Amino acid sequence: MYKHFFKRIIDFIISLIAIICISPILIVVTIWLHFANRGAGAFFFQERPGKDAKIFKVIKFKTMTDEKDADGKLLPDAQRLTKVGKFVRSTSIDELPQLFNVLKGDMSLIGPRPLLVKYLPLYSPEQARRHEVRPGISGWAQCHGRNAITWTEKFKLDVWYVDHCTLWTDIQVIFITIKNVLMRKDINSAAAATMPPFNGNN
Repeated sequence: MYKHFFKRIIDFIISLIAIICISPILIVVTIWLHFANRGAGAFFFQERPGKDAKIFKVIKFKTMTDEKDADGKLLPDAQRLTKVGKFVRSTSIDELPQLFNVLKGDMSLIGPRPLLVKYLPLYSPEQARRHEVRPGISGWAQCHGRNAITWTEKFKLDVWYVDHCTLWTDIQVIFITIKNVLMRKDINSAAAATMPPFNGNN
């Protein structure tokens, strides 16, 4: 009952209240990033697969510039990540605009993170089960390694959540997420400024 009914009601109420309460922060960060990103804008929109792999546009604060090399290709993430962007990402402030996705119903507060559309054909049938629930701003995998674990480990944790989606599990995720944010834990992978791309084998 919780997974299929009450969870959505709770998501809507909490996201609406949160947006109202933190609106001053959202406005300040938007202005701050507008200048820090050197004309690249303050928001990042990208298509992601949601529940049942239905495509939607996720919204986040943009933490990198759009600087390119001599060949017109975007520079590596680590070179485009600004000081302001690094702070916004390390404090997880970049995730706050997704509250609008939750309000709309594209996402949940808690669930597997929405990944890239191009990964869809790379999932095994078991890994694809992560799309049986709405993706979340935070999730079980984020509480147990985030970008510091392998994709294989992350997907196993995502599927575990799908099979154990209860109010108690979500409460645990909320408290662990708050703890990790305060400690700025597991923001980056061991080898990159962001999680390395998924290739179907890692």
